[in-house]
Amino acid sequence: MRLALALALALALALALALSIPAVFGLCAGAPAAAKSLSKPLKIVAFGDSLTAGYLLPADAAFPAVLEKALRKAGYDVTIVNAGVSGDTAEDGLARLDWALADGADGVILELGANDMLRGLDPARTRQTLDTILAKLAARHIKVLIAGIRATPSLGTDYAQAFDAIYPTLAAKYKAPLYPFFLQGVAGDRNLELDDGLHPNRAGVERIVAGLLPQAETFVRSTAVQ
Repeated sequence: MRLALALALALALALALALSIPAVFGLCAGAPAAAKSLSKPLKIVAFGDSLTAGYLLPADAAFPAVLEKALRKAGYDVTIVNAGVSGDTAEDGLARLDWALADGADGVILELGANDMLRGLDPARTRQTLDTILAKLAARHIKVLIAGIRATPSLGTDYAQAFDAIYPTLAAKYKAPLYPFFLQGVAGDRNLELDDGLHPNRAGVERIVAGLLPQAETFVRSTAVQ
């Protein structure tokens, strides 16, 4: 009788330990992925034009919201602030930079220049303005991920070469990570664009985020340790 009771108690204890170990280590079925080891929650400002703002899209389908969702799904405690304004040129962005960063930021994703290109503005002027923005951010010790824009072929080879060189040149100068073309995989694909042929639709934004996400994760990790 005593032997049977002892065996029963031993089995009960073994079962209890087996059930408790996964819970203790967060391995139980259905447990959410553990948050990545960031030193603090991060605030990243997505600073750009209509491509960032989410032209004609609901707020939750705009680039900053979709990127934030993807980063959080990957386990990063990050907030992406939508500081995109439709129609902004680089100079418009410079004019509102201090206001946009009034509440502070750990990092900035800089996406400007598309409207400069569409208006045929002098690439040297756009480069100088973006240079000034980057210098201001550097002075505030705010890290930047640069999202580049490429000129449409209709503007000619000379213009395209001068404009497209803006982003790698500035990325090298400020030692900033560069995502070469914000609309990579989207531009020219009518299934991923709005009817205007310029802006991404919902699926287009998802494609943009999928392409940029690996670099965004690296940027977030580097920003967390600055």
